[in-house]
Amino acid sequence: MELSEVIRKRRMELGMSQAQLAAAAGVDARQIRRYEAGEQQPLFSVAVAIADALEISIAQLAGKMSHNLDLSGEWWAAWQTWKEGVPRVDIHPLLIYQRGNLLQLDAERAVPVEDGSFRWRGELRLWDNEALMGWYRSTDAAVRSKGTLYFALHRHGTHVWGRWVGMSYDREVVTGWGAIARTDEHVKQVIYNLIDSEHRG
Repeated sequence: MELSEVIRKRRMELGMSQAQLAAAAGVDARQIRRYEAGEQQPLFSVAVAIADALEISIAQLAGKMSHNLDLSGEWWAAWQTWKEGVPRVDIHPLLIYQRGNLLQLDAERAVPVEDGSFRWRGELRLWDNEALMGWYRSTDAAVRSKGTLYFALHRHGTHVWGRWVGMSYDREVVTGWGAIARTDEHVKQVIYNLIDSEHRG
């Protein structure tokens, strides 16, 4: 896809006018019209600003990589965790809402709150269709858990795997494996493979 087409298509996906994109990128609206018409190519510094405003990478802006991977929908999440020093894996349904490279996560409890689970929400940003980085926080008033997420994305978009880092009940910083997949069976396979590989390593 040509750069001009990428700019126009992505701008429309985000519901931005040419004037709004120009303001966000710090350029004149006439320049945006020229770029979209294919009359001019932006300087590198301007291209970086436009890519940032459009929430895509330079590679995506140049048409080298698609940003159309759709991760919205119903997923399953699995987390390596502990309660009172006893290891376990929590598995629960997860809803993902995607807008461009931004993913909103909405999760129910895996087990009752008295057993150490909680409702949570989070946000992930997709980078170059390879990595997802973001945060999570409990939405249960009695639970203060919050932290960060880093995942690698499978090249076919079927699942992600990585680590979470956050607060435990006693406010210590802890970490564990995490995975997200389209089915509960798949997510179990991914998380247990991660845990087993760590034990073998």
